[in-house]
Amino acid sequence: MSHYVDGFLIPIKKKNLRKYKKMATMGKKAWMKHGALDYYECVADKIDLPYGIPFKKLCKLKPDETLIFAYIVYKNKAHRNKVNKKVQDEFNKLPTPMEELFDMKRFSAGMFKTIVRA
Repeated sequence: MSHYVDGFLIPIKKKNLRKYKKMATMGKKAWMKHGALDYYECVADKIDLPYGIPFKKLCKLKPDETLIFAYIVYKNKAHRNKVNKKVQDEFNKLPTPMEELFDMKRFSAGMFKTIVRA
């Protein structure tokens, strides 16, 4: 069975990392409660590697920023849509918008079909 994945690249100010982690932990609980298979939020450690386009350049990171790489795994696209509908309904009730933690204009997201997995 191939899985389906939502993937995200999120430039974020380093000073907001603690608040972001708190929000991401809430996100993990919501997605997993509603049926996601797996949930990851990762912060950049070494992104200036000598091959390819460095993430710092690709995402136009400023000196006071770091990068979040996040992804959520689902059974398939239909499962993803079902889970995300429930999560969105839950998040619409929350008072703190994500815009307070990062610039949504620089946020990047995509939906991916899995072609190889362990």
